[in-house]
Amino acid sequence: QVQLVESGGGLVQAGGSLRLSCAASGRTFRSYCMGWFRQAPGKEREFVAAILWTGGSTNYADSVKGRFTISRDNVKNTVYLQMNSLKPEDTAVYYCNADQAMSAVVAGTGDYWGQGTQVTVSS
Repeated sequence: QVQLVESGGGLVQAGGSLRLSCAASGRTFRSYCMGWFRQAPGKEREFVAAILWTGGSTNYADSVKGRFTISRDNVKNTVYLQMNSLKPEDTAVYYCNADQAMSAVVAGTGDYWGQGTQVTVSS
């Protein structure tokens, strides 16, 4: 069983930065691939980024490539999403998810999800 708690969301102006954190419980965190999704009002949840359990491989949505960076600390049981050059269209609730299969994380079918953290980017 893995429990995920996101934090770090907030209000930021366009062009600014935020770093989201997702703290995971459970001693098996290091065996899980982790990912970030987001959902804007009236839109479907969409994939943002994912990272392999080793941290050696990452995957990004085209819309965030070059601006967002996913990383993890397997000692702190935490995955991060550094978001730079934020745009108003990045406004959404951001969720982290976890699964032992990278394919499930990217597809959004992972076993575990957090409750989400709101990111609002003003123009």
